[in-house]
Amino acid sequence: MRDVRLHAGIPVKPVYGPEDLAGRDPARDIGQPGEYPFTRGIHRHMYRDRLWTMRQYIGFGTPAETNARFKYLMAHGQDALNVAFDLPTQLGLDSDDPRAEGEVGRVGMAIDTLADMEDAFAGIPLDRVSVSLTINGMAAPITAMYYAVAEKQGAAADRVVTTPQNDILKEFVARGTWIYPVDPSLRLVGDLIEFSARRYPRSNPVSVCGYHIREAGCTTAQEMAYGLAIAAAYVEMMLARGMAVDDFAPRISFNFTCWGKIFEETAKFRAGRRLYARLLRERFGARSPKSWMFRTLIGGGGSAFTVQEPENNIVRGAYIALAAALSGAQTMALPTYDEAYTIPSAKAQLIALRTMQICAEESGAADTADPLAGSYYVETLTNQMEDKILEELAAVERMGGIVEAVKTGAIQAEVARQAYLFEQKLVSGEMPKVAVNCHVGDRRAEADREVELYAFDPRVAATQVARLATVRRERDDRAARAALSRLTDEARGTANLMPAIMETVKAYATLGEICQAMKTVFGEHKEPIKW
Repeated sequence: MRDVRLHAGIPVKPVYGPEDLAGRDPARDIGQPGEYPFTRGIHRHMYRDRLWTMRQYIGFGTPAETNARFKYLMAHGQDALNVAFDLPTQLGLDSDDPRAEGEVGRVGMAIDTLADMEDAFAGIPLDRVSVSLTINGMAAPITAMYYAVAEKQGAAADRVVTTPQNDILKEFVARGTWIYPVDPSLRLVGDLIEFSARRYPRSNPVSVCGYHIREAGCTTAQEMAYGLAIAAAYVEMMLARGMAVDDFAPRISFNFTCWGKIFEETAKFRAGRRLYARLLRERFGARSPKSWMFRTLIGGGGSAFTVQEPENNIVRGAYIALAAALSGAQTMALPTYDEAYTIPSAKAQLIALRTMQICAEESGAADTADPLAGSYYVETLTNQMEDKILEELAAVERMGGIVEAVKTGAIQAEVARQAYLFEQKLVSGEMPKVAVNCHVGDRRAEADREVELYAFDPRVAATQVARLATVRRERDDRAARAALSRLTDEARGTANLMPAIMETVKAYATLGEICQAMKTVFGEHKEPIKW
C-alpha cells in the first residue's frame, strides 16, 4: 500500500471512522453555519442566500486598455474587479523613471497620477462595483486615488466598496515589493485602516494574504498560521493606536490560495475560521460576531499550473473552483490556463470565469452549506490541521513574533527552506504532477501547443510617459509641490498621513513624487540575510 502524506505533513489513513473523532465536542468545535466558531462557514445558508463573488485578476498596459478588459468581463457576468498594477507602480516609480524601463504596463496597468485612475474606471460606477486593489507598499496613495475617483463620480462614501491589499508584512516575507523599512511601512498600513474605517465604512482596508506566502513555498499549515499571525499583528497595532477592536475588525479580509488536495484545503479553511474566531473573541475581546468572521478570497495560485500541456490547467482550475466552494469562499478567483506562459488572454480569462459560473450553477457545490460536514475524514483532518497551524504559530512566537521574524529574516528563511523541500518532492516524483513528473507525454509535441502570447508593445510605455508629461505640464504645480511638502513634514511626526496623501493625489502629484516625499523621512528597507 502506498504511503500518502499531505503538504502540511499530515499522514492520510486509508479509512476513517467514528473512533477518529473520539473526545471531540461537535457542538463546540463544529457547530452550525453562521454561528461561532464558524467552522462550517460564516453565513447560515451560505451560497443559497448569496453566491461567492467572482473576481478575475485583471490589469495590463495602459489604464484605458485595462478599462476595456474590465468591461469585457463584466459584460460576461463578472460581478467584481481585482486590479493588477505593473511593477513600477507597485514600487512607487513613475513610468518615466529609468528604473521602470521595460516594465511599464507589462504585468499590470501603469498608474502615475489620479488622471490614470480616472481613465481606468471611466464608465464604471464605484458605488455599485466592488473593486480589489492588489497593491501593498503604495496602497495608501493608490487607494487615495481610488477614493478621489469615487468622489469625482459623486459616489457616497458609505457606498464605496474596495479592498486594497495593504498587507506589507507578507511582502517582506514573500513578494518583495516593499519600499520603506518595516516600522514606517506598518505605520502606513495602520493609517489606511484607520482612515478607511472612519470615512469609508464598507471598505476592507487590509486583505491579509497567506496566498503569496504559499506561492513562495510554505506548507498549507504555515500559510494559514502566518496569515493569522499577520492579522493578529495588525489588530495589536490598531489597538495600540487607541481604536476599539469592533471599530475595524469587521472589515479585515483575507486572501488565501487553494491549489492542493481538495480535502486538505477544505480542512485548512475550516480550521482557520475556527482559530480566527477564537483569536478575536478570546484574545482580543471582540464582541461583535462580525469581528469574529474570517472573510476570504480563495483563489488558485499560478504555481499550481504547468507549462506542459497547458490545456490540462483548465481541468486543474475546475478542481480549484470546487475546492474553494467547499472551503466556504466569499470571493473566488482562478488562474488562467495560459498563466505559465503569459499575461492572461481574454479567451483564457473568460474560460476561468465560466469555470466559476459552472461550479456555481451546475456542480451542486452551492446547494447546501458545508456539504462535507460530518465526514469522518474531513472532521478529523480539520482537527489535525488546527493542531498543525497551532504548532506553526508557536514556532512564530519562538522567533519573537511575526514582526520580529520579518525584521530578522527568520520567517523568510523558513519559507525558502520549505520551497526547496517542495521542489525536491516535485523533482523526485513524491508529489505527482501530471505531464510533469508522471504520465509524461511526448515532449516534441510541446512545440505544437496553442497558447496566445501577450505581445508586449513598447509603445505602451511611450504612451504612458507622454500622458504623464501632459499631466505634469497642465497641473497646478505650486499646489502639487505644497502638498508634497506637507506630506514630508507630517511624515516626520505621528499624525495619520492619509489626509496629506489625499491632498497630494488631488493635486495630481505623481506616484513617484509621493513615494519620494515619504522616502526622504522613512528611508528604504534593506533585505535581512539569514543563513
